[in-house]
Amino acid sequence: MIEPQKICSDLVSLKSENPPGDTYGPIEYIRNFLEERGIGSKVICMPGGRCNLMTTGNLRPLMLCGHVDVVPALDEGWTHPPFSGAIESGYVWGRGSSDMKGGCAAILSACDALAEAGEALPATLVFVCDEETGGEYGIRYLLEKNMLNPCDCLIAEPSPALHPCIGQKGLCRLELRFTGTPGHGSLYPIVGVSAVMEAIRLLDYVNGLHERTFPLNVDLRDIIRTSSRVFAEEFRMEKGSEILERVTFNPGIIAGGEKVNIVAQHCDLDLEMRIPWGCSIHDLIPEIMAHSSHAAIVKETVHEPSLTDPACDFVSLVCREVEVVQGRPVSPILQWAASDARHLRFAGFRVIEYGPGELATLHGTNERVTVSSLEKAADIYLRIMRAYGSRSSV
Repeated sequence: MIEPQKICSDLVSLKSENPPGDTYGPIEYIRNFLEERGIGSKVICMPGGRCNLMTTGNLRPLMLCGHVDVVPALDEGWTHPPFSGAIESGYVWGRGSSDMKGGCAAILSACDALAEAGEALPATLVFVCDEETGGEYGIRYLLEKNMLNPCDCLIAEPSPALHPCIGQKGLCRLELRFTGTPGHGSLYPIVGVSAVMEAIRLLDYVNGLHERTFPLNVDLRDIIRTSSRVFAEEFRMEKGSEILERVTFNPGIIAGGEKVNIVAQHCDLDLEMRIPWGCSIHDLIPEIMAHSSHAAIVKETVHEPSLTDPACDFVSLVCREVEVVQGRPVSPILQWAASDARHLRFAGFRVIEYGPGELATLHGTNERVTVSSLEKAADIYLRIMRAYGSRSSV
């Protein structure tokens, strides 16, 4: 079996920052890798070199999935250049090593082991281009074109080593435009309505939403508590328990005003909220908008919380194989962030995310992944594929 750290290093060195989103380099690498092992594939390209790959032949009851786009990286602050793929001190270093070219490398390493053993690939492989900016050209495109059928899907996203992720919070993104009444800046707040201040007032209300609690399904309560404890440990956060049970939010972009001595007539705000189970996004948006008569929604993106049944056989199988390789008790958790899993779940797939990675380094400088976690992930994927292979041969 080719060592996954070598494959990971190769993939990291092939730039695929998104934006702009050109993934031709890593997708061509994967195509050649599979072809050399007798595994056929097809490449589906979108404008700007946004390329996806899926293996050919009949769709299997198991799909292994990964994205090859990465968030941009500046050179400053890195121990090793961000696209060096350096292998040193027990790590592979570089942008995408954890998120998630490491997971893709582990999948390919497992496929190499199957090929060496003369075993047929018992899974459909899908590598996509556009996870970091919402999936329009990646998994969403493949789903819209009916190129994928619902099945059990393992996404090699980085996760805690002992905790496969089986669900994730909802997502609500609002692009808001505030309109004020201009006037001389020296007379505000007596004269005029400031669009900037209207945006601030709305954010003040959203900030208060974080303190609100929501009713939890009894079946979810234990897994949410386990998940919260894991996050508190992974990120060394005192308030880890609030991640999954509360609305979290980020005013990512705010821009407004025309001149320092004019009461602002315009202000734009891009607001992102992560929504917990028990909170209705359908009710939440009108509630927020009621707190600013000067705001209008320009664009709205909404995804409800998603979940794969923790009692299903797919979750049991994956947890069992992780436990065998890791040698310690394993339990599934829910996730705070968003990924392609939400699109697949809503299309009828049973999705689990499990992969190698150093969570604290995601999207940061000195992103890296341990060699040992890559090797264990490759072993786990191999075991899972063989389990499905033995099912289909019965």
